[in-house]
Amino acid sequence: QVQLVESGGGLVQAGGSLSVSCAASGFTFSSYTMGWFRQTPGKEREFVAAIAWNGGNTVYADSVKGRFTISRDNAKNTVYLQMNSLKPEDTAVYCCAADRRNSGRTYVSRLEYTYDYWGQGTQVTVSS
Repeated sequence: QVQLVESGGGLVQAGGSLSVSCAASGFTFSSYTMGWFRQTPGKEREFVAAIAWNGGNTVYADSVKGRFTISRDNAKNTVYLQMNSLKPEDTAVYCCAADRRNSGRTYVSRLEYTYDYWGQGTQVTVSS
């Protein structure tokens, strides 16, 4: 059974830092592209960052570039998102996702529909 379980969300002041994690099981994590998306009520889900199966390629949304860092540990079946210089507009539920169709490729998708497996998400709230 495929599972993606996020953790590490919470409340932080603007300008602060937070790291969220996503533990995967039930599939060959080490060959999948992994992504982070976020969603706020009333808005569509938004791409945040993604990383290729071997960590060799990463992409970021313009809104988080230079502030967020995605990484992965294939030995631990875990993907991370380090968030620095947080802003109130970063407040959202952060979900991780696994892209099967691009497994084993260096191409990294920003497109929601290419991701097959999704976690439930973890809330990140940034106060002003």
